Amino acid sequence: MAHALSCGIEKAAGGNTMTNTVFSRTDRSGLGPWQPAWDALHGLTGDATFVEVFAQAPALLEFVMQQFYAKVFFGGEVDQRYKQLARLKLSLIHGCRTCNKQNIPGALAAGLTQTQIDALVDDRVEGFNDAECAVIEYAEQVALSNMNGHMTPALFTRLRAHFSEAQILELGTAMAVISGLAKLSFVLDLVERESYCHFSPSGEAVAA
Repeated sequence: MAHALSCGIEKAAGGNTMTNTVFSRTDRSGLGPWQPAWDALHGLTGDATFVEVFAQAPALLEFVMQQFYAKVFFGGEVDQRYKQLARLKLSLIHGCRTCNKQNIPGALAAGLTQTQIDALVDDRVEGFNDAECAVIEYAEQVALSNMNGHMTPALFTRLRAHFSEAQILELGTAMAVISGLAKLSFVLDLVERESYCHFSPSGEAVAA
């Protein structure tokens, strides 16, 4: 996965790639209060298709950006380090290139090291403490590709050693919304995919 990911990011960063959504886009000049969201997303990924498309439904964009991200993901009781770790693990599993390009800087800003991120890319858990390993396993259970995901008693015990039940629910809800938005973004062609991504119209990995 590591080689495919690094090549995918280099390829995306090196050209003027564009998602192929059938939806209409709102130009930045017409985004009004959502211009900062466009600037942030475009600055990290080079593509702000999600904001450009959802600007047609302001209430939905407000829900995603303010009710979910501002109040739940960047708010709440769970430390940002764990949420960023879970979000990055999910985007690596799902193969969302756009997501990875914003989630890696987010994880670094939250205190994860480049060595830890490299381990995640390689699907390794070396260099993570017990709480982080439990969060990684939790993300693996929530991932879209895991049709048999389950909160086993063993995983619950490992999580419960570091988080309250309310915090475990908060972390799970954040991952569930992120995963759902990822699937919708794949369906609507709002994001770029990594070369190993299996969520493509043909059901096969996209070309590198």
